[in-house]
Amino acid sequence: MKSYSLFRKDWQSEIRTRYAINALAMFILVTISVIMFSIGNEKLSADLTGGLLWVVIFFSAMSGLSRAFVSEEERGTTMTLHLIASPSTIYSGKLIFNLLLVFLMNLVITILFSMLFPSFIIKNFLLFTIAFFFGNIGIAVSSTIIAAIISKASSKGTLYPVLSFPILLPLILTLLELTKFSMEGNSVAASQVEIYVLLCYDVIMTTASYLLFDFIWKE
Repeated sequence: MKSYSLFRKDWQSEIRTRYAINALAMFILVTISVIMFSIGNEKLSADLTGGLLWVVIFFSAMSGLSRAFVSEEERGTTMTLHLIASPSTIYSGKLIFNLLLVFLMNLVITILFSMLFPSFIIKNFLLFTIAFFFGNIGIAVSSTIIAAIISKASSKGTLYPVLSFPILLPLILTLLELTKFSMEGNSVAASQVEIYVLLCYDVIMTTASYLLFDFIWKE
């Protein structure tokens, strides 16, 4: 219940300030516009379009998810959270907020790609849905724990993408493969290895995040 209360506080604060939403919206629009102007009348291959989708998603996450704990440091509410909630409760509340933000952001990006890029055609929708769902969970979990790590650093803006890249790289590469398979019409059974890698990544990152956050939060 406390996790939900923390999520509701963050969501109401975001609705008032719209910092993350505005940053994400501007980045998505500018990035997709630059891609469209760059390619002109050239026809992109399906593989390249699928790759660009996750590149845009990765950098969008970098621009909008880094303030999960930074905002608490700026408002001076960190000590209050220390007193009223356990570390696992705080992490769960922040994770729920980032999950909602990631799913909304990536859904908008995917819809825009399907509308603006003719080569972005999903032949196996179930496979893409599996990749999309568990990929978003992995991005949210990793981004939340990284945001906690950099919240007390002096150079937050530059440190976040530096830490995120090596942690999210295995996830992004797996999602690229699954997106390619879904656009080629491969079956779910033929993509089991990549799906298992994706599931293992989510489980490992979620477990490690909850184990490490207690030490990170108390530092």
